[in-house]
Amino acid sequence: MTQQRTLSRSKSHADGLARGLGWFSIGLGLVEVLAPHRLTRAFGLRGQERVIQAYGWREIATGIGILAAKDPSPWIWGRIGGDALDLATLATGLNDRNHRKENLGVAMASVAGITALDVYCATALAAANRAKPKARPLQDYSRRSGLPRSPDAMRGAASDFVTPADMRAGYPATPRDPVRPGAMSRA
Repeated sequence: MTQQRTLSRSKSHADGLARGLGWFSIGLGLVEVLAPHRLTRAFGLRGQERVIQAYGWREIATGIGILAAKDPSPWIWGRIGGDALDLATLATGLNDRNHRKENLGVAMASVAGITALDVYCATALAAANRAKPKARPLQDYSRRSGLPRSPDAMRGAASDFVTPADMRAGYPATPRDPVRPGAMSRA
């Protein structure tokens, strides 16, 4: 029981972290889509505005995927891949011509920190999924008929059945006044 409680607590912790990362992705994506010029200016990456916007749309899609998925693990791994792209793009600004290298360093450290959080979340979700009890295999009922015994063994089983007196009809079940053609029009 304690192991099950610990498993559910770690699963809920990992799921909560994944949801937080999903909302973070959407927020970051909106900033990248709506203000790419400010970001590229702050990091000394002018000319990369369309790339930043594309990364923003990727972040938004990943965030929605994390929040909508029953198992957010693949989406979290997608975030890790996106973080690698972000770091590679930021690294292109590490040259002597960039006068905003300090800002770029802070951005790279932030992305590296978020990447570590993404990796932690992905491994926690994977561990929780591995520890989940496996579902029992489906039972094969294809050979069952639904009858208590085989049809041959049941044949004639009710031959000695006697209808109870209160179920017997004294006369055949027929209408007392059959409807004749034109009978309704006389009324």
